[in-house]
Amino acid sequence: MISNERPSPYGRRPYQSSYGYGAPKYNQQPRPPVNEDTLKTAEVQIERKNFVFTLKENPRGRFLRITEDVGGRRDTIIIPSTGLADFKKLVDEMVKTSDEIPPKQPTPEA
Repeated sequence: MISNERPSPYGRRPYQSSYGYGAPKYNQQPRPPVNEDTLKTAEVQIERKNFVFTLKENPRGRFLRITEDVGGRRDTIIIPSTGLADFKKLVDEMVKTSDEIPPKQPTPEA
């Protein structure tokens, strides 16, 4: 028996379904669309990757959506505005470190 198939001593939890965590797909109600206002958008292409930075706002607050597009495959991260200063600080540190440490030269295979 797989450990996550054992019955819980606390009984069945309401957020679990027989298919794992969350409600089964056929019982889910579609989410209503959230009104999002776009405040600013910027794009940058680095090598084969295209990054889209979009500052948006919805009833829950402002956030930065960063979308990476590589050959039609998209990945997105969302950073709440409350974390943008910390995010910028970390990126600045990474840029500084990258500039200070010389890249390793590939070693020729013997």
